[in-house]
Amino acid sequence: MISMELLVASGVGWVTACGIYLLLRGRTFPVVLGLTLIGYAVNVFIFAMGRLWSNAAPIVAGTTAVADPLPQALVLTAIVIGFATTGFVIELALRGRQESGTDHVDGQRDRADGEGAAQ
Repeated sequence: MISMELLVASGVGWVTACGIYLLLRGRTFPVVLGLTLIGYAVNVFIFAMGRLWSNAAPIVAGTTAVADPLPQALVLTAIVIGFATTGFVIELALRGRQESGTDHVDGQRDRADGEGAAQ
């Protein structure tokens, strides 16, 4: 039987690996997606560090097990900040595309663009 912790850990690992792969691509849109995926992986990691409780009350009401609200608050704040940061990075990518005429992160054009790789 596979435990919930193993599933969450492998899910975080896969999302992180996909994010790193996308970060290493040569175009800006995959880089933005990679940053977003890594942000999601960090959020799930922080949430999982608060323990995966089942049937636990969110508010202290005696001697029963309670879920820790701090990781939930941190993840909620990180989601809002991540959304704003993603919007800013997309705007930077669009501006870089407009200024350089290409969406490569190193500013070089494809050979298929007709102008060659060297400028």
